[in-house]
Amino acid sequence: MSDFFTLFVKQLQSPTLGFLIGGIVVASFGSQLKIPDSIYRFITFFLLMKIGLSGGIAIRNSNLAEIFLPALAAVAVGILIVLISKFTLANFPGVRRVDALATGGLFGAVSGSTLAAVLPQLETAGIDYEAWSAALYPFMDIPALVTAIVLASVAASKAQGKASEDVEIWPIIKESLQSSAVTALLLGIGLGIATRPEPVYESFFNPLFRGFLSILMIIMGMEAAQRMNELRKVAQWFAIYAAIAPLLHGLIAFGLGLIIHEITGFSIGGAVVLAVIAASSSDISGPPTLRAGIPSANPSAYIGASTAIGTPVAIAIGIPLFIGLAESLLGK
Repeated sequence: MSDFFTLFVKQLQSPTLGFLIGGIVVASFGSQLKIPDSIYRFITFFLLMKIGLSGGIAIRNSNLAEIFLPALAAVAVGILIVLISKFTLANFPGVRRVDALATGGLFGAVSGSTLAAVLPQLETAGIDYEAWSAALYPFMDIPALVTAIVLASVAASKAQGKASEDVEIWPIIKESLQSSAVTALLLGIGLGIATRPEPVYESFFNPLFRGFLSILMIIMGMEAAQRMNELRKVAQWFAIYAAIAPLLHGLIAFGLGLIIHEITGFSIGGAVVLAVIAASSSDISGPPTLRAGIPSANPSAYIGASTAIGTPVAIAIGIPLFIGLAESLLGK
């Protein structure tokens, strides 16, 4: 336990977390610092393309049979997270079912920036992971969003005294696939599989990755501070859920990753990636999909809970926690 807490504190001192806290601090003091939205969108596109390319290159060079069980686990965790919100948050006083399901959908979906944050920290810690593990993103993201929207539609029908109506699944899947985050990731994966992008990857994407990630952490820190006011407008249950859920979801996924490790040899680092994407909550693809799919849900509830508390918890506590667990298991 002593070794674990030492490693945990070391992870808390990571540059990634430092830039996130820096953004929170400057926004909390009323700074007028602003980073244009166009720059934010470009940085996000760049990071997801880099992750997608590395995953695609790894898939091209790997045995597809190795990916099957981790991908299946990602699908199961995405759906399970939404079901957890249905049977916990949705039953708390003052919480509307549609708001709870939208929150579960957002927490089941994946944050590309949180995924981008964990990979360099694994490398710094010297923990090996499968490069294709980043490609697990859509396997968790899309099922979570679809499940949340379907359950919310059924709940809305029951609230109106109607029988459960048929819900068209394909338009929801199509909208998720067409979102900017998933499109960028899938484009990178496709190019990594179908082409030979190693020269441009090594000369452009890889060297700039950490610098752009640092800027993104500042932006996310500033947004987290700004969203605190939105979260105060809704039931405090959302704040409690947002503080606990990322770690619970991550531990479930980490446990599944360890089971797959015993069955197939899936790396401990890969289990960390699976845990972190489960602990994350979508900051790009999820909100617009849920706004369209569950229009009656309150964005201040699910976006505020995710951005103001969920994402900082996932990055500041979740990533160090799961890397610390991995290091303990590996005897580092």
